[in-house]
Amino acid sequence: MGHRIEWVDGKREPQCPPNPEYPKGIDIDLAGSAPKTCQLDLPYPAKRCGHYAIKCDACKQVVVVTTAGRPDDPRSLRLACREMVN
Repeated sequence: MGHRIEWVDGKREPQCPPNPEYPKGIDIDLAGSAPKTCQLDLPYPAKRCGHYAIKCDACKQVVVVTTAGRPDDPRSLRLACREMVN
């Protein structure tokens, strides 16, 4: 299973200080208790404010995760599979 990760530059610098509770980034879990999941690392840290557009090659799901160009940006993502039913 593969994922396409595209970072879209928001062309602006962070305006707020980072959350000191997450000096090494955050792990985002969008899968909850789903029976089939995938985990991927995101490019970290992001260059500045923007977002990652992530598309799963297997189930074609697309998600967007924002970035702020700070140490508390997302570093990984866990997704529930949205397998297509024939």
